[in-house]
Amino acid sequence: MESVMSVRAAAPRVSFRAAPSQTHRHVPKFPTSRCSIFIPRAPLAYRRGYIRAQQSESKDGSTTLSPVNESEGNALKIKEWEVENFQDEVAASQGIKIRRRPPTGPPLHYVGPFEFRIENEGNTPRNILEEIIWNKDKEVARMKERRPVYMLKKGLESAPPARDFVGALKASNLRTGLPGLIAEVKKASPSRGVLRENFDPVEIAQAYEKGGAACLSVLTDEKYFQCPLLCKEFIVDAWQIYYARIKGADAVLLIAAVLPDLDIRYMTKICKMLGLATLIEVHNEREMDRVLGIEGVELIGINNRDLETFEVDISNTKKLLEGKRGQMIREKDIIVVGESGLFTPDDIAYVQESGVRAVSCASSLT
Repeated sequence: MESVMSVRAAAPRVSFRAAPSQTHRHVPKFPTSRCSIFIPRAPLAYRRGYIRAQQSESKDGSTTLSPVNESEGNALKIKEWEVENFQDEVAASQGIKIRRRPPTGPPLHYVGPFEFRIENEGNTPRNILEEIIWNKDKEVARMKERRPVYMLKKGLESAPPARDFVGALKASNLRTGLPGLIAEVKKASPSRGVLRENFDPVEIAQAYEKGGAACLSVLTDEKYFQCPLLCKEFIVDAWQIYYARIKGADAVLLIAAVLPDLDIRYMTKICKMLGLATLIEVHNEREMDRVLGIEGVELIGINNRDLETFEVDISNTKKLLEGKRGQMIREKDIIVVGESGLFTPDDIAYVQESGVRAVSCASSLT
């Protein structure tokens, strides 16, 4: 086994390892990335067959795997690499541009006896959301080590019963004739920076509640309020759902721009098992069509903010609710939540006329 050494610099980041002998120093010219071990990419036909094997089940319900002509250690590395690659292909096929984590690949360059790679387009976040998701992936991995999911499941026994998030929005809409208000409690946002220097989340949330908010949207830490609570988090792992529930959340946010359909279905089932509502956020027609194809969806949030440019256009809500999409939403009795760019009564009236039955606001309430 070749020895490996890593060196970190402030900028750019560079990693090294001992290079193979001269007779084996040819490396195909693939994009550079963080990986320091080169595993050949299998042909597409093999990868499709491999994934079918991953998904097949034996008579006793266990997953079966077609044998590969490699040593046991190499077979494991190939398995992990192929599954990761397939996940990216599924995401890309569904129009998801946000990469869950930096892509991996072989180092290309040599300095004396060392191979090295530097940060480049392949392992640098392409926008703010992707940077947030990459950091969240690492953060969740660390938290899972400290508190594995079996520990969280034990905490469910002492968690208070989940309150009816969807019912609260419907009741508010019927009572007032206006969209139910999800009042966001947050100190800052990526787009507008710090919203309030002297930030007292309890005082703010209580004021929202007294002002008629149907629900609250917070990063849940403590149980203070009567309103149902939405944990507005960048969820990339089911572990976060269990964590949100034991912290008092009554609903969670799932972002279609980040999560493939299979993840959304899986996480939605976990939420229903835990008594949580699921607000699935979309930004464009393709994401809306994907979510409408998922059974059991009760809440869809339309974010009027472009996640790549952070520009806001509230006509996005009207566009996504026109025609057959709007008809399907009405037939399924799905509550649509308007998000971002709603600052005035005229903005609220505009999205309500388009078919919105709830709105999520933060900046306009501070």
